[in-house]
Amino acid sequence: MLDKKYRDEAIAISKHDLSSLPRTVGWESPSNIALVKYWGKKGFQEPINPSISMTLSNMHTQTRIHYARARNDQGRMWLRFNGMDNHPFGQRIQKYINSLATYFPFLKKLDLHIDTRNSFPHSAGMASSASAMSSLALAICSIEQGLREDPLTTEHFSQKASYMARLGSGSAARSIYGNYVEWGQHAYGSDEFAHPYAKKIREPLSFLHDSVLITSTEPKKMKSSSGHELMDQHPYRQARIGQALSNMEKISRSLRDGDFHSFSEVAEEEALSLHALMLASRPGYTLLRQATIEIIDELRSFRQETGAEVTFTLDAGPNVHVLYPTREKERIREWMNQKLKPLCEHGKMLHDFTGTGPERLHNGPS
Repeated sequence: MLDKKYRDEAIAISKHDLSSLPRTVGWESPSNIALVKYWGKKGFQEPINPSISMTLSNMHTQTRIHYARARNDQGRMWLRFNGMDNHPFGQRIQKYINSLATYFPFLKKLDLHIDTRNSFPHSAGMASSASAMSSLALAICSIEQGLREDPLTTEHFSQKASYMARLGSGSAARSIYGNYVEWGQHAYGSDEFAHPYAKKIREPLSFLHDSVLITSTEPKKMKSSSGHELMDQHPYRQARIGQALSNMEKISRSLRDGDFHSFSEVAEEEALSLHALMLASRPGYTLLRQATIEIIDELRSFRQETGAEVTFTLDAGPNVHVLYPTREKERIREWMNQKLKPLCEHGKMLHDFTGTGPERLHNGPS
């Protein structure tokens, strides 16, 4: 179990001289869009079913931590979120930092000034916690890396960052890597950390565009954490686990074969199943908007009429991710501008694509 390993490492590292540390560390980490959804937890932040996601590029969080040895070793934390001091998100970050003290005891001795910025709306169902918590986990792991006498290899650094990111937000475990990423006990996978999809992906699925159609930027009325809790006693819990396992096999096969049609079937089934699970929860609820349904209807009509390679998925929110290969980009963008843009909030669409994963930021002003 990695938990014991990381706790043992913490004991050895905790005696290191903190004065040798640099003063600033920063990472840019992307959001991701799950194709087979993670919904429901067991233990502490471990999934009840495996999932697979596609890492994005333009939708990301930049996090810089400016830090110094605290007076009397009584560390404090300050957060600036999107340029705003005392943001409510700071309470969640503080709780997360406190939970990591078991693995990184030096955090208690540091004053942390955390500056984090999103390139897309927060708490609106677009996996902002995945990018935020993964960038923070990477930054903290980088601080520790500077303390180690035996620095971790790139592979083990990423694995540890994925483990720690998971403790803040389950889906953040997948944002540590680029392209397609798996998480959960499936094949050789683990519930403790995510790993890159290992098999060769054939065209046109190796690189996809993802246009996110914003039907609402309002914070969700039901947080994802609360939705996960409702899966504990959900009447369809076991059926959902079986569905996810089956869809992991199907989507893996579609990636290996470059079969967009099969990929599309799984992506859409998973998106609608996620929201069906919300409706069938006790109590039931929905995060969809009328515009969400209209966009899905328009997309299916367009696909049937034109034969275009285009599909959709949804995260735990009302905004629609429209997925398509580069060879379809021109006609799909034209169609979206004509038919779908009027259905979006203030006509807002975010165009993104398959990303390569997090990047370390240069020190300096954010």
